[in-house]
Amino acid sequence: MERIKRINIYGASGHGKVVADIINSIDNTTLGYILDDNENLKEFEGHQVIHNLSRDVLNYDTVLAIGNNTIRKKVANNFKGTYASFLGHNSAVVSSSAIISEGSVIMPNATVNAAASIGKHSIVNTASVIEHDVVLDDFVHVSPGAVITGNVRVGEGTQVGAGATIIPGIEIGKWVTIGAGAVIIENIPDGAVVVGNPGRIIKFKEFENA
Repeated sequence: MERIKRINIYGASGHGKVVADIINSIDNTTLGYILDDNENLKEFEGHQVIHNLSRDVLNYDTVLAIGNNTIRKKVANNFKGTYASFLGHNSAVVSSSAIISEGSVIMPNATVNAAASIGKHSIVNTASVIEHDVVLDDFVHVSPGAVITGNVRVGEGTQVGAGATIIPGIEIGKWVTIGAGAVIIENIPDGAVVVGNPGRIIKFKEFENA
């Protein structure tokens, strides 16, 4: 009989609920500990929330269930445990030629097609589409229903809003925010905030490269 693998969730939040569902959807995998820095949180979905990250707690691989890209990166830089391989809901479609790095999460009904590459601790949210040869760098979040078409590159920490579309061959910089429903038809520089159809830059935001 194959040993059941336990996976911790770091983040007792709404995002954590979806990650818990993903873990429960995977054969021979079960939920381990629920971890969170907020000591006021005592219970999450019927599980005790753990604040003391002891050796016993960190004996299991962990996934960061934190939707905010900036916070997820800060936690990742300080966390002393080991990370789970990517988690994909059993309803997701993931090509055998896709490369998905540790800690990344593929949510229900999402599609990751041939030769796509997804960096560490990224989120491919519900029913989103990552087409062939797309590259997502670390800490990217593709929101529900977004479509990233072929040969697009998305830089570290970028947020692609719900229902947004990026046409083929586009390059998106680091820590960009793409608004819900935006249609991106031109390259976008680092730190830009983009909205509309076609997408237009409305401002730039500061971000840390570290």
